[in-house]
Amino acid sequence: MNRLKCCFISGSVIGAVACVLGIILIPVGDSVIGNTVKKEAVLEEGTTAYENWISAGAPVYRQFWLFEVQNPDDVMKNGSIPDLQQKGPYTYRTRYIPKENVTFYQNHTVSFLLPSEAIFEPSKSVGAEEDVVTSLNLAVAGVYSSPLSHVVANILIQASNSALFQNRTVKELLWGYRDPMLKAQLGVFYPYNGTYDGPYSVFTGKDDINKVSTIDSWNRQQSLSYWNNTYCDMINGTDGSSFSPFLDKKTPLYFFSSDICRSVSAEFEGTVDLKGITVYRYMLPPQTFASPVDNPDNLCYCTNKETTRNCTIAGVLDIKPCKGATVFISLPHFLHGSKELLELVHGLNPNPEEHSTYLDVEPLTGFTLRFAKRLQLNMMYGPSKDIKILNKVKENTIFPILWLNETAALDDDTANRIKAELFARIDMLETVQIALISAGAVMLVLCLIGVCVVNRQSRISLVA
Repeated sequence: MNRLKCCFISGSVIGAVACVLGIILIPVGDSVIGNTVKKEAVLEEGTTAYENWISAGAPVYRQFWLFEVQNPDDVMKNGSIPDLQQKGPYTYRTRYIPKENVTFYQNHTVSFLLPSEAIFEPSKSVGAEEDVVTSLNLAVAGVYSSPLSHVVANILIQASNSALFQNRTVKELLWGYRDPMLKAQLGVFYPYNGTYDGPYSVFTGKDDINKVSTIDSWNRQQSLSYWNNTYCDMINGTDGSSFSPFLDKKTPLYFFSSDICRSVSAEFEGTVDLKGITVYRYMLPPQTFASPVDNPDNLCYCTNKETTRNCTIAGVLDIKPCKGATVFISLPHFLHGSKELLELVHGLNPNPEEHSTYLDVEPLTGFTLRFAKRLQLNMMYGPSKDIKILNKVKENTIFPILWLNETAALDDDTANRIKAELFARIDMLETVQIALISAGAVMLVLCLIGVCVVNRQSRISLVA
């Protein structure tokens, strides 16, 4: 009987030790995981972060939907509202060239250039690059909004026999054509192929992991010079491809986009399953392009009170200060924009599911595993007594040229590698912890019960 009691006592001790070991492994395991993540998130050769950073791990595509005018003659002759029909997507692969001129510095920053190239993907497009689209004449819209007098603009327009709308191929409209009026190359994205964005300088995170990928400078400047305001000229956050690890849902993510010449924030929307990996979805809040009436922080982005109706129009950003031409950026179909934007053209149907920008970020590593950057490019035309082709136009119209979706998502191989190299280890550690705690607790309880039974039987034997 004493031997059995000793066995139960020994079992209780072993069970207690197993429980304690399992509990001890929780902070120890968290520390090991945390240190591993911090090590692999640093931008230096040999880390997981560097491999994903130096060259896009997943194919990046730019899909374009062009707005085709169905009633161009009615607009010019009768002042009718343009009827638009979107045509697309026309898809190009971009960001497939690794970063260039990568240079590391002793202050824990790394500089680089982003090469710009686009390859047409016929299998992901509705048609060929040679498809013809009836769209706004970029040159006419440009001279309408330029400092050039409308009398001179009219002479140029008539001499070149230009119209308010023109027929151009998809390739010409996107990447460039020789305009007969300006005698120069024009295109929504001209020039693009063979150009570079940057140089960028970002923190590697080696001295402070919370700063990893944060932009230190762009174009060799630590702030912008477009908006003449300290707040609006700030370059905040990363480029959106990754963030510091261990995300907090309550903290917005900040990133800078040279396409729109400003920094923006994204807010936590919810969790999403991406190929078996739980990611946090962050989305641009509706107030990103809100009018200063609703979002005073946007007042410094309003540089032309005439085109924005005294800064009351919501949903558009005039990027002339940085691009040189009067181009308005908005979300596709004027999502979250003022009602009047939708009243001056027909055929737009804003839909948050199709037209919102979002980032799916793995919360432990801070890696962006999927994203969709959706933007619309618009130009303006309006009534003019001096420009003959605009005599019948009734209202200043912010006209949609096209909208784009720049998107990428991790592939199956990358997802399986992440799950095998990181999450499999975490799952294994958690399994060991649970097994030790569970087995130890069961063993402890059973052995204590055994001790109690043995003691009771011993008392009964003594009484007998």
